[in-house]
Amino acid sequence: MKYFQATVLVKGKKNVYGLYAETKKEAQYAAKIKYPGIVLKIVETKPPLEEQWRRFKENFSKNARKKKLKQDALIAAIRQLAVMANAGISIHDSLKEIADATTDKNLQNILTSIADDINAGLSMSQSMENYRFQLGNLTLAMIELGEKTGNMAKSLHKLADMLEEIRRNIIKFKKAMAYPRNVMIAMAVAFTILISYVVPQFKAIFESLNAELPMPTKILLFLENIFNNYGPYALAILIVGVMIFRYMLQHSTSFRYGWHKFLLKTYLINNIIMFATLSRFTLVFSELVRAGIPIAEALETAIAMTDILPLKERLLGVRSTVEKGGALYKGLEDTGLFENMIIQMISAGESSGQLDAMLDKVNDYYKMRFDAIIDGLSEAIEPIMLFIIAAMVILLALGIFLPMWDMGNAVQGRR
Repeated sequence: MKYFQATVLVKGKKNVYGLYAETKKEAQYAAKIKYPGIVLKIVETKPPLEEQWRRFKENFSKNARKKKLKQDALIAAIRQLAVMANAGISIHDSLKEIADATTDKNLQNILTSIADDINAGLSMSQSMENYRFQLGNLTLAMIELGEKTGNMAKSLHKLADMLEEIRRNIIKFKKAMAYPRNVMIAMAVAFTILISYVVPQFKAIFESLNAELPMPTKILLFLENIFNNYGPYALAILIVGVMIFRYMLQHSTSFRYGWHKFLLKTYLINNIIMFATLSRFTLVFSELVRAGIPIAEALETAIAMTDILPLKERLLGVRSTVEKGGALYKGLEDTGLFENMIIQMISAGESSGQLDAMLDKVNDYYKMRFDAIIDGLSEAIEPIMLFIIAAMVILLALGIFLPMWDMGNAVQGRR
């Protein structure tokens, strides 16, 4: 973005304003809208130091605090926007009103910025492009759909419903994981306390034996040594490792691809990811097809909603098949992701001209499969939890009592 100075005549007085724009023409157009009066001239210049510093702090702050919006606040804002758009209120005025009413500062700043961009002549989808990370691909896709169909209120209502559905799935998953997570945290805390405070009490006794210690005891003493002597360093290494891992996930496509591939081979997690992804894909795709969007374009938008790279790579083949004139069902079949029953349903929908209705049924099927997995998640995790708990208990018991038994046997032997 280039920096321009606009000289504006207001009530016989010249005022100079600074603004950013891509071209001089855009700067002149923006100045006419933003500042009252007559625009006398537009000059491209270097930003003053205080403006450069302000811009730097603003960009740094945005990047440091860049995060997704709270789904509750976003859904509420979209529903309000849909109602106001349906009532005939302009998008600009609606966004301003919602921004003033919301208590979420991040959402307020985004809505205000979008409203200002719209007032400057940009479309809603263009202004939202700057906030793709915060708003999500689905939000931008449905806004573009509303602009193309001319029915923004309907697209916004449907967007809110879809975000609600995705949010419900996330809540279901979190609830299903709450009990196993809490149990494992409690066990980890208990194990840490035992290693840090109980095992050291036996350490002197074990060392006085002057005998070969069993492997479980060696493991316990090794863990005790790390916890008590290198605990802060181990914690620091763990934190740095997590930070590096997250950085690599965000900035390295090959690393993220490998991680996703590993998850798709992991017990239980693979099914959760698979059916959650296919459910979201068919949900978005069916809505776009129902709205009259061409299949290739609808596929492109729906695939953009897919975060799991190996699955996304396969689904891109479907778009390629359709763009070359092939049938949708054939492209889906070639991915190897969809069951034969689903392929037959899509084929029947294409032949009968009822593709959108068939896609709805497919989405219902994947939603049912995903719900079934989530409902049985606790039962599926229980054997893993029991195995981990048993391993921890056995390690502690054998590590402490085996040397004690050996010492008891040695004492009896001397007698």
